[in-house]
Amino acid sequence: MKATKTKFVHEYPINASARLLYPYLSTPSGLAQWFSDDVSVNEDKVFNFFWDGRNHYAEMTNHRTNRSVRFLFLNEDKSHASDPSYIDFSIETSELTQEQYLKVVDYSEENDEEELEELWEHLLQKLREIVGG
Repeated sequence: MKATKTKFVHEYPINASARLLYPYLSTPSGLAQWFSDDVSVNEDKVFNFFWDGRNHYAEMTNHRTNRSVRFLFLNEDKSHASDPSYIDFSIETSELTQEQYLKVVDYSEENDEEELEELWEHLLQKLREIVGG
């Protein structure tokens, strides 16, 4: 039986410019500071997110500099899954207030909405401390 996936979407206000924020969303060194225990990229441009002692492979399938980035998670053998998990980060600015938001879309097998909420709140807190926002 296939596990059902949950799409968690949330916007977090963040007081940092897109130019400052983007490297933390798109580079291994930036991501390792707040998002994952460790992150590396191999010569095939496959990212390896290391969490809780386990490797999670992903491809950056979409990115617009200083705007957005998407990581599509792969199977353990680095092959494509039929219904892959992914994480989308997009930096958005409110037209009205000019405030910056980091919009997170987390499509994964984690279906405990409350747990996801807590996890992302914690991650964003770390990110805000780093960027000063």
